[in-house]
Amino acid sequence: MKKIKITIMRIACYQDLMERYENPIEHACDMQVGQVFIADGWRKPEGFCDSAWETISPFVMTLAHGGQDIYEGWMKNPRSAMLSCNDGFRPVSFYLEVMEEE
Repeated sequence: MKKIKITIMRIACYQDLMERYENPIEHACDMQVGQVFIADGWRKPEGFCDSAWETISPFVMTLAHGGQDIYEGWMKNPRSAMLSCNDGFRPVSFYLEVMEEE
């Protein structure tokens, strides 16, 4: 099984939607742009958001088990995927890529 590098590429913040629909909360997300996590198969990386993991883990598993070309030509690198978590107020974009074996 291959290891998957997960890089935080972008964090959006929709302040207008938060003000209109979200109950005030003090802390929502610890992710930072440029942050890197390594997934070892089915194991969620330590410190990774549970909700985000639920969203991206099927793609991590597909890539970890040798799958590629997700959605038939979607990505320039067939051994990668660009996904976002399901937070409608502050979605985080993740770049997943298969790590080369050493």
